[in-house]
Amino acid sequence: MKINLSTWNVEDEQFWNQTGKKIAFKNLWISIPALLLAFAVWIMWSIIATKLKEFGFNFGMITPEMSPEQVTAKLKEINSLYYTLPAIAGLAGATLRIPNSFLISLGGGRNVIFVTTLLLLIPAIGVGFALQDVNTPYFTFAVYAALSGFGGGNFSSSMSNISFFFPKRMQGTSLGLNAGIGNLGVGVMQKTIPWVIGFYLFCAIGPDGTKVCGEALSGLQNAGWVWVPLLALATIAAFFWMNNVVTGTPKLPTTIQGISKTFYMVTLGLVTAGIGAYLLIGLQINMWIVLPVVIVLTVMMMKYVTPGEIKTNLNKQFAIFRNKHNWVMTIIYTMTFGSFIGFSAAFPKLTQDIFVYSNPNDPSFINPNAPNFLMWVFLGPVIGALIRPVGGWFSDKINSGAKVTAISTIAQILATLAVAYFVIQARNSDTPEKYWWPYFIFFMILFLTTGIGNGSTFRSIPYIFSKEQAGPVLGWTAAIAAYGAFIIPKVFGQQIKNGTPEYALYGFAIYYFVCLVLNWWFYQGPKAEIKNP
Repeated sequence: MKINLSTWNVEDEQFWNQTGKKIAFKNLWISIPALLLAFAVWIMWSIIATKLKEFGFNFGMITPEMSPEQVTAKLKEINSLYYTLPAIAGLAGATLRIPNSFLISLGGGRNVIFVTTLLLLIPAIGVGFALQDVNTPYFTFAVYAALSGFGGGNFSSSMSNISFFFPKRMQGTSLGLNAGIGNLGVGVMQKTIPWVIGFYLFCAIGPDGTKVCGEALSGLQNAGWVWVPLLALATIAAFFWMNNVVTGTPKLPTTIQGISKTFYMVTLGLVTAGIGAYLLIGLQINMWIVLPVVIVLTVMMMKYVTPGEIKTNLNKQFAIFRNKHNWVMTIIYTMTFGSFIGFSAAFPKLTQDIFVYSNPNDPSFINPNAPNFLMWVFLGPVIGALIRPVGGWFSDKINSGAKVTAISTIAQILATLAVAYFVIQARNSDTPEKYWWPYFIFFMILFLTTGIGNGSTFRSIPYIFSKEQAGPVLGWTAAIAAYGAFIIPKVFGQQIKNGTPEYALYGFAIYYFVCLVLNWWFYQGPKAEIKNP
C-alpha cells in the first residue's frame, strides 16, 4: 500500500467502510504503542528520582569536611534537585509539544511518528549509561531529563495525526484510545522500572569508584535499557506501515522531505527547552518567569526562524491564536491533562517524602513502618489512562463533552482537598503510615477524575473548531497542558522544602474551580455561544 494517500474522505460512509476504516485502525494500532513508550521515557524520572535518593546519588555535593548541620541542609537541597529532574523533563516535553502541534501538516503523520519515536532512543540509552555510576554529575542527569522531553512532545503530533484518520462521530473514541492507552505508558513504566532493576545484568561504579557487580546498584541502569528494544520495534513499525493522508498534510512530502522538516522543527523546540532548563537551573530564575519566556520564545522561533514554505503553512495554523475558544479550551484541558501528567511525575517522590523520609528535620531518617509505595503508586496513572477512553466514549454517548467535564471537575476539586487533608494529618503524625490508605484512595480518585476530564475535553474540541483548526488546537492545548509535568513537581518540591505540601494542593483546587466556571460560562450557561460541545 502507498505511504502517501492523496484520497481520504472518512466522512463519506462508503469510503470509510470500504477503504478508510482498515487503514485508520492500522495507523491507530501502531500509534498507540509508540505513544505508550513515549510517555514511559518522558515520565521515567518520577521513579528514577526516588531511586537516586535511595542509592545515595548526591552529585558530588556532599564532602567529608562538612558539619552535620551542613550535610542536613545540603541533603534538603539535593532532595529539591530530585524533584527538578522530572520538572526539567516536563518543561522540555511541554515545550516540544508546541512544534509537534504543527508537525503533521508539514511532515506527514508517518514521517513524524517515525522520527519522534526514533529520537527516544537517545535519552533511553543515555540514562542507561548515567545510572551505571553513582558519581554521575547532576548536569548529566539534567541533560538526559531534557532529552527525555522528546517523549512528551510526541503526544501533540500523535493526537493531531490520529484526528485526521477518523470521522467526526468517532473522534472521542479514537482519540480517547490513542491518548488513554498512550498515557498508560506512565503506569507501565512505574511498575516496570522497580521490577527490571532487580536483574543485575551489568556492572556499575559505587561511591568509592570501585566496580559493583551482582548488587542492587548494578541493576539500576536497567531503568534506561529496558526501553531500547521496544523503541526499536516501534520505530520500524512506524516507518514501514504508517501513512500520510492528504487531509492532515495538504502538500504530501517525500520521505526525505518529511523527515527533514520534522527534525528541523523538533530542533527549534529543543533549543528553547534547553534555554528554559538553563534559566531554571543555571541562573535559578523563578519558574513562573521561565514558563512564559519559553512558550513565547518557542512560538516566535517557529514564526520567524523557519524556511518560507514552512512559515506560510504555520501562519495559516496560527489563526487558532485569534480564536478565544482556543484559549478557553487550553485552560480547561490543562486542568485535566496537566494534572494527570503533573501528578504522575510527582506522586512517587511526594509519597516517599511524606511516608518514608517522614522527619523534616532529619532528611536521612527512614520510617521503619513506611508503606511499600512503589507497589501501589503506578495505579494512579493506570487508572487515569484507562478511564480516559471512557470519558470520550461517554461524552459521545450523551453528545456533550462539556457536561462530563463539569461533573468530573467538581469531583476533582473535592478529591484534591481530601488529599490535602490527609497530607496534613500524615505530616503532623509520628505514625504517618496510619493515613496511607485514605491518602492513596483519594489520590486514586483524583487520577480518575483527571482521566475522565481528559477524554471529555478532547471530545469537545472537534465540535468547537473546524476540521482545519481542530488538529492544531488539539496539539496546542496538549502542549500547554503538558507544562503540568513541569509545574506540579516543581511546586511540590518547593513546598516540601518549606514543610507545607498541602499549600500546593490548595492552589490546584482554586485553579480547578476557575476552570469549572469557565466551562459553565462558555459551554453550558445561558450565554454559551456553543452549547454543550
